[in-house]
Amino acid sequence: MQTRTRTLTSAAPPPATAAAATAAPVQPAQPSPVRPTAPPPVPTPAAAPPVEAPPPEAQPPADRDEHGGAEHGRDDHGGEDPGGDEHGRPDGRETPAVAPEVPEVPARPERQESTGAAADLFRQYLREIGRVPLLSAAEEVDLARRVEAGLFAEEKLGDPVTPPEGRLAHELDQLVVMGRMAKRRLIESNLRLVVSVAKRYVGRGLTMLDLVQEGNLGLIRAVEKFDYARGYKFSTYATWWIRQAMSRALADQARTIRVPVHVVELINRVVRVQRRLLQERGYEPAPDEVAAQLGLTGERVSEVLRLAQEPVSLHAPVGEEEDVNLGDLIEDGDAPSPVESASFLLLREHLEAVLSTLGERERKVVQLRYGLDDGRPRTLEEIGTLFGVTRERIRQIESKTLAKLRDHTFADQLRGYLD
Repeated sequence: MQTRTRTLTSAAPPPATAAAATAAPVQPAQPSPVRPTAPPPVPTPAAAPPVEAPPPEAQPPADRDEHGGAEHGRDDHGGEDPGGDEHGRPDGRETPAVAPEVPEVPARPERQESTGAAADLFRQYLREIGRVPLLSAAEEVDLARRVEAGLFAEEKLGDPVTPPEGRLAHELDQLVVMGRMAKRRLIESNLRLVVSVAKRYVGRGLTMLDLVQEGNLGLIRAVEKFDYARGYKFSTYATWWIRQAMSRALADQARTIRVPVHVVELINRVVRVQRRLLQERGYEPAPDEVAAQLGLTGERVSEVLRLAQEPVSLHAPVGEEEDVNLGDLIEDGDAPSPVESASFLLLREHLEAVLSTLGERERKVVQLRYGLDDGRPRTLEEIGTLFGVTRERIRQIESKTLAKLRDHTFADQLRGYLD
């Protein structure tokens, strides 16, 4: 709250000039390059930003060039380690957790984007964001001040306990408008940074367009969380949020069946150890050997490797001529075998022949008692109600009928179906 109060004092226009602020846009403290007449809109839907998590441990910060010039160490995914302060944060503000690891197992082939309407639109998007001038460090600080003041003013306007009134409310409205304009300009000037980071994640399950969309969400979050007072470049801080958003999207969306993030990290550990042992020993290591390196059980490693497998389509062609689908070669465990179907038909024929020798009431009692018609056996009470007699009378009829069936000529044939 102290930081926001400081910014409100420095960024708010004097009361005498509040009306003038509505008539003309506020000029930045430093001269900025001429902006295009029609800046492109931010290409991202109105969606919730990535979930925040505790900050990671990081290296000391190092300056970056304006967009994507990496001066830091690279992580497992080819991304940057933007560095941080004494607490591992790039600028002391809230920082996303270390981006969730992307599965190292081979991803399924992506949709081709080299041709078609989608590729044309993406090239047009690249041309439009390329026309937006980059910002100097002083311009980034000035815009960040306005963004922070706008967010603070928006928070004060939404206070249900003591809502501002009169001239104060009008001035806060002006701060909100100026903050949103500054936020838009800061986002548009860093869209190329998102594309630069997205290129490192291509081929892992999401298309380039999807990666850029997710990265733009992370960029928006970075603009809202950036603390200019720390003195670091905005691109250093924003890279963390962009990478976190893309990595989270890969963990959540790249697979047909979603795997939790902590399981994805365990899959990566198992796959890395498996590859290292393969290089050292020259053969595919057994699950127990991998488990010994990770402190897990062999059953757990086998389960993790099973989860790492991608689903296969039943319509996938197989064979040299590819005229047979995989589903044609898989047995349906629920379908009865031809032998079972033939045996059931013969059993039904023999039962009908035996029951035809009984009287009408005896045959009906047996059919209801054992569910021969609809598969639902009835109780003696239910059958007695249907015939209008007592349950004891139905029991006597059942006992007499079963005695007849035991002495029937087809009795031996029916006993054969029980073996």
